[in-house]
Amino acid sequence: MAKRKSLKGDLCPVARALDVIGDRWALLIVRDAFDGMRRFGEFQKSLGVARNILADRLHTLVAEGVFAAVPASDGSAYQDYVLTPKGAALFPVVVGLRQWGEAQLFGAAEAHSALLERASGQPVAALELRAADGRRLDAADTLVRKLGGAAVRA
Repeated sequence: MAKRKSLKGDLCPVARALDVIGDRWALLIVRDAFDGMRRFGEFQKSLGVARNILADRLHTLVAEGVFAAVPASDGSAYQDYVLTPKGAALFPVVVGLRQWGEAQLFGAAEAHSALLERASGQPVAALELRAADGRRLDAADTLVRKLGGAAVRA
């Protein structure tokens, strides 16, 4: 298999982010961590991913500071994988993907898991991008200022 080109030095924040979490297994591991999973075996059972792939993705996520590998909370010889603040900051990304999937990939009556507010049990409202004054923004309302001053539509 060919080695992927690193995007660590890319000038685009999206490209750099995808270099770390752009693999589907990486995002599914992060998703499972938000659901409370901490152990290699829990991730493996949930995802059904090959152990070598899981080990590689966890190693990368730890090396990138998304997870920390810490001694197991039960005192066993195992280790737990816990989200760092950098990893916890991915929550809106995971929620955004979830909400996009709900809206775009399921039929109106098709059953799927739901994200609920823990305290109230109510569904979480759809994420929205807002201007500084509170107005809702769409892609047409934004632009990206590239290095060198040129601006292009997002």
